[in-house]
This record gives sequence, structure tokens and C-alpha cells, in this order.
Amino acid sequence: MRLEDEPARQGAPLTRELAGFRDLRAVGQRCRVLYRVEERQRVVQVVAVGLRREGSRDDIYELARRLLRTGLIEPTRPAAGTKRRKSGRQK
Repeated sequence: MRLEDEPARQGAPLTRELAGFRDLRAVGQRCRVLYRVEERQRVVQVVAVGLRREGSRDDIYELARRLLRTGLIEPTRPAAGTKRRKSGRQK
């Protein structure tokens, strides 16, 4: 399945600071693609691609949080019905 086919149903919704974004595992499960779907415009915006390195400054989720804090990517609102959890990713 490709990202262009039903992008809002692929990947996992993110929470907390990254609420409204989704992530998709790729290339052996360590690489992540973080993206958001703009339904009205039918656009998928990839905001970050990188490796999952939990606890590392180079972790893709930490990089995305820094991009948000510095204003290099704009925050987005989660889709209706998306619950916020304390973890970085919904299960």
C-alpha cells in the first residue's frame, strides 16, 4: 500500500506536541515518515523522515518537536475523534 492511497488511514496518529501528525514505518521498521493530511486540499505533507532512536537527540520524533518549537513546521490540529494520550504515539 502506498501513502497516496488513503493516507489518513495509514500510519499511526501521533499525540501530545505532535498531535495531528501521523507516522509510517518504512525501510526495515526503523525509519519513520512523519506527515499530515490536509483533507480539504487533498494534500499529504511529509514533514520529517528519519530513524527512530529513542532517547537520542537525533531521534526523528525529537527532531519534529524541535521543528515545531522553532516554527519551521506549523502545528496542526488532530482529526475529530482522535484521543490524546501521554505517550508519543497511540497504540
